[in-house]
Amino acid sequence: MAERDAFTAGVRPGGLNNSTEIRLLLCYLVQHSGPITQQQLEAGLMDAQLVNYFEIGSCLDDIKRQGLVQQDGDGQFTITEKGRRVARELAYDLPLSVRERAVAAVVKAQLWTRKQAEYSAVISERTDGHCTVRCMINRLDEKLFCLELGMPDRLTAELVKRQFILKGNEIYQLLINKLTEDEL
Repeated sequence: MAERDAFTAGVRPGGLNNSTEIRLLLCYLVQHSGPITQQQLEAGLMDAQLVNYFEIGSCLDDIKRQGLVQQDGDGQFTITEKGRRVARELAYDLPLSVRERAVAAVVKAQLWTRKQAEYSAVISERTDGHCTVRCMINRLDEKLFCLELGMPDRLTAELVKRQFILKGNEIYQLLINKLTEDEL
């Protein structure tokens, strides 16, 4: 496929600006971080501002059509032998800083996905403008823990939601420790 300039909206300096580089990076990421979903690739690469959103989907379709990656029924991409060869032979043409930032960003997106499955938080706005954040820990399709917190505004509620998803296990452990410690 011919190289073309990629859209650069949302891409910081040092990011990728042609479709060939983007396809190489995607092969490299699927090889090193797979199995991985398109949403995880998008979240990681957009967060790191390495690739334009529209280019991710387009180039992912290209490498799938070329047989460099395959997608299972759950939407997870894995590398094929042909894709592994491409990643091994050509991905090192990409700057090391781009590869490192991309892998770190994608691993972070994968971690976020796993945490969201176990630790969730739902925000509901009340009529007075305040919000309630319902924080839950689910294990094996069972609700293990649930806590509702009142917040003064949506911005604070969003922060609490994000922090609970990131640190739900720590919060749960602290609470259990306090509730089960011996009184002196």
